[in-house]
Amino acid sequence: MAEVGEVSEGCRLPVLRRNQENEDEWPLAEILSVKDISGRKLFYVHYIDFNKRLDEWVTHDRLDLKKIQFPKKEAKTPTKNGLPGSRPSSPERDVKRKVEVVSPATPVPVTTETTQASVFPQNGSARRAVAAQPGRKRKSNCLGTDEDSQDSSDGIPSAPRMTGSLVSDRSHDDIITRMKNIECIELGRHRLKPWYFSPYPQELTALPVLYLCEFCLKYGKSLKCLQRHLTKCDLRHPPGNEIYRKGTISFFEIDGRKNKSYSQNLCLLAKCFLDHKTLYYDTDPFLFYVMTEYDCKGFHIVGYFSKEKESTEDYNVACILTLPPYQRRGYGKLLIEFSYELSKVEGKTGTPEKPLSDLGLLSYRSYWSQTILEILMNLKSENGERPQITINEISEITSIKKEDVISTLQYLNLINYYKGQYILTLSEDIVDGHERAMLKRILRIDSKCLHFTPKDWSKRGKW
Repeated sequence: MAEVGEVSEGCRLPVLRRNQENEDEWPLAEILSVKDISGRKLFYVHYIDFNKRLDEWVTHDRLDLKKIQFPKKEAKTPTKNGLPGSRPSSPERDVKRKVEVVSPATPVPVTTETTQASVFPQNGSARRAVAAQPGRKRKSNCLGTDEDSQDSSDGIPSAPRMTGSLVSDRSHDDIITRMKNIECIELGRHRLKPWYFSPYPQELTALPVLYLCEFCLKYGKSLKCLQRHLTKCDLRHPPGNEIYRKGTISFFEIDGRKNKSYSQNLCLLAKCFLDHKTLYYDTDPFLFYVMTEYDCKGFHIVGYFSKEKESTEDYNVACILTLPPYQRRGYGKLLIEFSYELSKVEGKTGTPEKPLSDLGLLSYRSYWSQTILEILMNLKSENGERPQITINEISEITSIKKEDVISTLQYLNLINYYKGQYILTLSEDIVDGHERAMLKRILRIDSKCLHFTPKDWSKRGKW
């Protein structure tokens, strides 16, 4: 058995952790860092095949030294996956491969049935049928988007497990950026435990708590610094134009060039909860849409998404985040719905930058599924025939890009091939699951409350 002193960075061994069911388990973990505090050794571990947000410092008594694997010297043979410009596989790519099964211009009828095994309904239980025409696929670059977990009980196949990581292996990254560096953040009435590394100034990373002004997001090293700042800070909402308000929910549009300090501070905060996000200090090319909740003290940040002023790939979201205290309450889907509402006003179809993270993919699939099923279920038949709709029409109505419409229909297993044409078949399980999910979805965007005029950024020089 190895000694504690032999455990170094790169070693792999089972480590004791408590799972979501409060049971002890011993998953394999990698040692990322070792530190000595007053003669007591601590080990920063990453649980293999688990999300990085679960990484933590542990003491030696949680290590199974009998099964330690020491790091091997790597051969210097170049591999295809390691070449500059290559991208690892992602769940979204797998979906895109499946999408290509559908012929671009073939008409597709759709029915509702009692079971998914048959194409047409039996014993008179069908509700409706729709013909659809898939659109053409275009190549797009893949970047990162993260979002929070949402309730996806809308009759769709099971979601990826929340404890596991569906993101690519990033062991080639700088070891420093693989470790959480902020212990705790105080933001208004909330204390947040960061999930990932964020490049705040190094002198702040040793503090037990980092204090942020919840209105301008400036950071301070102590409560006294924050209190002194609050006597001077006259902001009670994000420094931009309020373009939407309904009830206590508001959205503010912030120009990354005009409000550079706020935008950079927002990116620093967001990076604590977004693993994929690459932090750029040049915020000029971006717009930030911040969702807030209002009370007597002001407009409190709930979440945000950023968006390029000019996107050649029709991206309507660059990064998206709901802060942890507000997750699993429908706010994530509200942010996604708002991004598509802006695309409708702009007269465009949009899509988030890809590949999506595991949680981002889950949230977007749930939103796309609910939105598309809502369209299909509201179609009415004429003259007793199945109602007809094309992929292009679904895309125009929802502003969801054609590729995402097709991938969602594939994901839901709605597309069947029958007598030389594609049939979209809505099973009773899908319909019932969708109706249950929509009953839970209380928060919705009201387009009448949106006051937004799109700008033509191509005519504005360098923004």
